[in-house]
Amino acid sequence: MRKLTTLVTLAIFAIFSACNTQQTTTGQQNVLASDTLTKHLKPFDPNLPTIGLLMYNGVLQSEVVATSDVFAKPTEAGKQIFNVITIAETKNPITTEEGLHLVPDYTFDNCPKLEALFVPSAYDMYAQVHNDKIVSFIKAKNSETSYTVSNCAGAQLIGKSGIADGHKIVTWIGGGEQLQKDYPNLKVQDDSQVTYVKDGKFLSSNGNLASYISALELLEILTNEEHRKFVESYLYLDRLQEWEQ
Repeated sequence: MRKLTTLVTLAIFAIFSACNTQQTTTGQQNVLASDTLTKHLKPFDPNLPTIGLLMYNGVLQSEVVATSDVFAKPTEAGKQIFNVITIAETKNPITTEEGLHLVPDYTFDNCPKLEALFVPSAYDMYAQVHNDKIVSFIKAKNSETSYTVSNCAGAQLIGKSGIADGHKIVTWIGGGEQLQKDYPNLKVQDDSQVTYVKDGKFLSSNGNLASYISALELLEILTNEEHRKFVESYLYLDRLQEWEQ
């Protein structure tokens, strides 16, 4: 009887120890998950203006990252002031020109109302310009945005949509002549001289790292000069501007 009691006691102890170990492991996993993901998530606040970043396969990732870099930064006091979301035709991960895989937050079907839409580029825009769903999405969102921004060859999608007819626009360096031929109703600027232009609600830049310029210009419009300078310092842009070889 004593042996049976001892065996039962040992069995109960083993079960308790296993459960306790599992709880400890689960707790550790929760802490790790919180440390590596949860604290970095920025909740969507419907009371904040939303900046939308259009994406598609082959997109130049610098033109997505630049806008995110600028608008996702908080105030100097640490307050979130914008929702920054990515949008694509489907929820499938897109692959950038440089090979990164990015998962969009929203699709064309469930995209929330936008304060601004940023239209980036790819080295080959044929597929995008001939994608009616992308062009229709840009048209629809432009009807609600306060600002629509194109970077680099994203100007071709703006031209195809017709939303900026009669307005000034700039594209990638060397692409202006063809853009003007393809979309004669645009007022294409000399890309050899012009890096960024604003005409009404439409902003555009040469793209790539020049996408920071259009993002920062719009940031200042939507906030103020002081916040722009704070973000520039946050990004160490002064180091790039003063960089000596």
